[in-house]
Amino acid sequence: MRRSIILFMIGILATTSFAQEKEKSFGIKFSGFVKSDFYFDSRQTVAAREGHFLLWPSSEMLDVNGVDINDKSNFNFLAVQSRLSGTISGPDAFGAKTSGKIEGDFFAQANDNINLFRLRHAFIKLNWDNTELLAGQYWNPLFVTGCFPGTVSFNTGTPLQSFARNPQLRLTQKYGNIQIVLAALAQRDYTSRGPDPANNAATKVSSEFLRNSSIPDMHFQIQYTMKNTEKGSTILFGAGAAYKTLIPRLSSFVGVSTYAVDETVGGFTAIAFSKLAFKTITLKFQGRYGENIADLLSVSGFAVQDVVNPISGERSYTPLKNNSFWGEIHSNGTKVQVGIFGGYLKNLGTKEEMSNSTNSVYGLATNIESLYRVSPRIVFISNKTKLACEVEYTSAAYGNNYDSFYIPATTASTSNLRLLFSAIYAF
Repeated sequence: MRRSIILFMIGILATTSFAQEKEKSFGIKFSGFVKSDFYFDSRQTVAAREGHFLLWPSSEMLDVNGVDINDKSNFNFLAVQSRLSGTISGPDAFGAKTSGKIEGDFFAQANDNINLFRLRHAFIKLNWDNTELLAGQYWNPLFVTGCFPGTVSFNTGTPLQSFARNPQLRLTQKYGNIQIVLAALAQRDYTSRGPDPANNAATKVSSEFLRNSSIPDMHFQIQYTMKNTEKGSTILFGAGAAYKTLIPRLSSFVGVSTYAVDETVGGFTAIAFSKLAFKTITLKFQGRYGENIADLLSVSGFAVQDVVNPISGERSYTPLKNNSFWGEIHSNGTKVQVGIFGGYLKNLGTKEEMSNSTNSVYGLATNIESLYRVSPRIVFISNKTKLACEVEYTSAAYGNNYDSFYIPATTASTSNLRLLFSAIYAF
């Protein structure tokens, strides 16, 4: 009897030990926030999700009497940015610490399914001493998580700031204060724009332009970080480059015949950024040169350069270029924070001259010649609750009468003033 009791106790202890060890090895920690946005716009805008993700003011739309139809204010209340994240821990694998994350919100993928839950991030990480491998959906490397605008608006400075999340493989290698990032990306929710001959449409938005190239969107980035714990300061400098290749069409329809075509268009992008964070104040800066970056929600795309084969209709293409610069300064108070964001974007036209100024152009807001934005803000903080106010002024110059480099001879500007109030409860 005593032997049976001893064996039973040993079994209980072993089971408890295994359960405790399993609990240590596996787990998930939930976090996120509930966010409600209340905003007013002075005119009609180009935006996503019923005006929530503001890009720029709409161009003039004149009626028969010369009255601008888009010169009409509007408002909205939404809570679709509310977010839920699950950070996953688990046992070591391949000699590395493992972790994962699944994150979603109610922003959905289009206006038609707004309020529905959508995937934001889903990735696994393997971390060795100085090496990290990430596999899954995460921020595009051109969205630098260590240096991005802290605006109250969900647009985070877009289109001046690159904005996209992509399925990817990302390798990060650390050498002391230096960090090198190599990444290969596909497209999912943030995709390129191109011709749509199959549906007799001018433009379609699809990942197939990148997928058909058989080459991922390739990225390289280097960062230098210096921290001073005594002074409570962090200094970050970095630069990066990316290149992607798109296949605009697989076939061409000429007369009554269909021909296979071999068409490509590339796009090079480069960024430089810095962040200077001190105890009481933080400054951030970024400059970007971009080619064919409509997938980053920027004023960009590509154009038909020429018809290289009149029989098959095969074309050559040239990317649209732009430069953008933004800067931000904000205080680091624990109760009240004030800040201001500002930036400027310039559409530089096509990289190569087009054979005709009337050649087709594909992309996002390719008729915007320049754009600037200024947005001051104030945030009141109490424990896990924030009440934030922001004034966002955006002005866009729309072009007309383009030359063979897609540079407009004339422009007409429109502006929008957004008043935004947000209530955020983090958990």
